[in-house]
Amino acid sequence: QVQLVESGGGLVQAGGSLRLSCAASGRTFSSYAMGWFRQAPGKEREFVACVSWSGGIYYADSVKGRFTISRDNAKNTVYLQMNSLKPEDTAIYYCAGGRTGGCSMTYDYWGQGTQVTVSS
Repeated sequence: QVQLVESGGGLVQAGGSLRLSCAASGRTFSSYAMGWFRQAPGKEREFVACVSWSGGIYYADSVKGRFTISRDNAKNTVYLQMNSLKPEDTAIYYCAGGRTGGCSMTYDYWGQGTQVTVSS
């Protein structure tokens, strides 16, 4: 069983930056696709970014040019660098892992989430 633990959330002013981290347990991290999702109050969970096992990267249109996803397989960690934050980025951010390795909307493992709040 893989466990995912997010960290790095917090309160930031609009225009500021945060870096989220997601540490994964297990020895097969490098073969997983890793994604970030978010859920704002009263809204459905939405895709933010994904990095496949081979390094392919995808972003939601709403975060392109502002967010950067990366992974460090030696540390079993995936990151989400968030710049130029906007109040509409406020949400709980979740890390997810997919055993298939390719970026998709189906993930097998989820973290507990970390709160990101952007003030105007």
